[in-house]
Amino acid sequence: GLTGTGGDHLPTTAGARRWRNRARAEQDDDLAAAEYGLATDRLAADGWRGYEISNWARPGHESRHNRAYWERRPFEALGPGAHAFDGRTRRWNAARLEGYLAALMPSGDTIAALPPGGSEILDAAAAAAEAVILGLRMHDGIPIQLAERPPLAAERAWAENAGLLEAGPNDRVRLTTRGRLLSNELFQRLI
Repeated sequence: GLTGTGGDHLPTTAGARRWRNRARAEQDDDLAAAEYGLATDRLAADGWRGYEISNWARPGHESRHNRAYWERRPFEALGPGAHAFDGRTRRWNAARLEGYLAALMPSGDTIAALPPGGSEILDAAAAAAEAVILGLRMHDGIPIQLAERPPLAAERAWAENAGLLEAGPNDRVRLTTRGRLLSNELFQRLI
């Protein structure tokens, strides 16, 4: 479970809350879906590939930084609000600069310590769900063997019938364009 969340999030300002509420009221899901489909088609026609749900690049120019997250590779937390992952445990530093600096550069006789933050140890079921969800975010999807095990195995027929999943090359399963648009519907069922 989560431990030590103290100060992980900074409060949202009143202006930001007003903007979000106004923007939410103006959203048109059908228009957004149509624009996503148009963007996907136009970018593909120009040699760009949606290598991840929300990222396009020409082959060989994908963000290595972003791919590290989607491929569940280890990364370290440097700075206020930063997150780390070692393959089993997620850690984060609290977002407030004052607490971060006070921990690393204490005054008086106090010993420097890790900055405030928290951690979460992923159990086997959570790690399996995360591997499927993050893998499906990628254009190449996941190996079929992973799709035949929990948590996806129980939802796979539903997702294929709903037009969210398709067979990809090299014995892989991936999201369709419709699946990318409705991925949260599937992902919610997997956690």
